[in-house]
This record gives sequence, structure tokens and C-alpha cells, in this order.
Amino acid sequence: MRCTIVPPHMLERVAEAADDPALRDSARRSLALSSAQREARLAFPAGAPDPTEDFVPNRTIHDAKNEETLPGAKARGEGDPATGDEIVDQAYDWLGVTFDFFEAAYRRNSIDGAGLALVSTVHYGRDYDNAFWDGEQMVYGDGDGTLFRAFTGPLDVTGHELVHGVTQYTANLEYRNQPGALNESVSDVFGSLVKQWHLGHTADQADWLIGQGLLAEGVNGVALRSMKEPGTAYDDPRLGKDPQPGHMDDYNPTRGDNGGVHINSGIPNRAFYLASVAIGGHAWEKAGRIWYDTLTGGQLSATVDFAGFAAATLDSATRLYGAEAAETGAVREAWTGVGVSV
Repeated sequence: MRCTIVPPHMLERVAEAADDPALRDSARRSLALSSAQREARLAFPAGAPDPTEDFVPNRTIHDAKNEETLPGAKARGEGDPATGDEIVDQAYDWLGVTFDFFEAAYRRNSIDGAGLALVSTVHYGRDYDNAFWDGEQMVYGDGDGTLFRAFTGPLDVTGHELVHGVTQYTANLEYRNQPGALNESVSDVFGSLVKQWHLGHTADQADWLIGQGLLAEGVNGVALRSMKEPGTAYDDPRLGKDPQPGHMDDYNPTRGDNGGVHINSGIPNRAFYLASVAIGGHAWEKAGRIWYDTLTGGQLSATVDFAGFAAATLDSATRLYGAEAAETGAVREAWTGVGVSV
């Protein structure tokens, strides 16, 4: 299953309602490409190799030259000098930051824990309004320039999509309904943490936005999603209004978007935000460690629901810090705060 950063409901809105025929056409092409890729890859490779600790990144950036064939022509390899193509060089740099984050924070060697080569394709399609992890590599569109800027811009877009690979090699959460929303949420969590780590921000300094800087000038919005206040990231006549709930009272049982994986992820997203600010400090150190150990510890089923995931984070917090610790209490209160019983 291909995991895209822009949810289908945003592009569907543009395809149906935009006044600009060029925007409608771009959105329809982007949706069609997304659908074709989903049909081409229905499942990720399962199982992770034995972990290693050589911690040497191996990056390759390819250029699709606005065509739709992967991976495209090689544009930059590991250790090569900058090319002068800002898109190529951004993709290379953000792969490196994400690799360094997982090494520094969790002693994880690349996406699979065993030094997996990091491959990206840029300039994919014409005005393609998305970025995705296809089970083997990253792919970035250039955006249409009117609603979306180039998808290599925000660091957390790269972090988010690569973490779909981490999930693939660990819990392998099913990409539908609540486990799918958890899959998306985990990518938002660690995508945000990559950015926070890169900037040195504490939990109270972080913006908790996913895709900040991706929306073009003139769009009424700040990002694709807000982990702090789900449902507030954008409200634009062409894109519609951010539909994410932040509490189980507002859970959306839609059949679209694989059961609302990009919509209902707002609930576990806010739970992580609440836990992080309650614990304080750098969110990747304690709250992030709890979520990371939960994702990678082998206790999750592929079909875990919100309540099961919440219980697993509480177990992880208890193992790490103790049943009566403030960190464990913060996790419990965070899930209670979004209406998930633990």
C-alpha cells in the first residue's frame, strides 16, 4: 500500500470544486497516479533483517524528469557534491537528517535497522501534488505551484514518509481503519520529532505542524495537519476545511481514505502531543522513546486499535519509567484526554 503525505480528500476537493481548470486537472492526475501506485503495490515486504550498527548512510537521489517511471536517472549518490538542483539537494539532505535522527535518538541504523539504502526520486510527474513511500523508496512531486510547493521542502514530509518504512519493518500496521490511522499517526509523530531534533526544539517550542511551508502563498492554511489542534491546519475554499478530529467523540467512521487513515489519525496525534508537553523537555527523549519502543517492541498486532495501542504505550512507559512515574501518568492522561480508555 502506498502511503501519501497529502490525503485524498484534499485532492478530491480540488478536483471537484476548484475554479481553475488547471488545478482541477493537476488534482485529477495526482489522484490517478496515487490510485495506480496503490494497485501496483498492495503489500509491503514483511520482516526485518537482523539489526546492525555500522551507521553509514547510503543515499541515492534519482530524477524522474517529470515522467512517471521509477526510479529515474541517477542525480546524486552518497558523498557526491551538491548538484545545484535545489530539489535534488534537499532530498539528499533530508534523508541524511532523518538517518542521523534515528541513529542519535534510538540507535536505529536506517529504516530497517540494518543500514537499508535510502533511495529517493524527485521531479516525479507533472505538477504532481504529493510525496509517498512505496515500500522501497521515497518519491516527491514538485507541486502545482498554486496550492502546493515542492514536496522536498518540509523536512517532516521526508521524515513522515520514511517512518512508514520503519513501521513496515516493525509493527507493519494494517493500512485501514484504526490501525491505518495509527500507521499515519506514527509517521506524523516521528516526522515531527525529526524536525524538532534538527531544530533543537523542546516540546513547548515545537510547532507540532505536519507539512508547514508546503502550502503555497495565498492558501488559507499553515500545514497539512496540526498535532496540537487537529482540525485547524487549513480552511481554504479550494482545499476545504481540515476534517481531523482530536477526540473520540468526533471519530469519523468514513469508508473513504481506507477508513479515514489521514483523518482519524488526529486523535492519536493529539494524544502524543499531550503526553509530550506534560512530560516536557525534548519530546524525542521520553515520549518519543515510549512510542518508539511500542512500535518496535513486538507487542503490537497488525490490526491493533486505538485502545490496544494506548495500552501498549502505557506498558512501555511502565517498563521504562515505572508504574508510578510522572511519565507513565502523562501517557495515561494523554489518552484519557482524547477519549481513549487505558
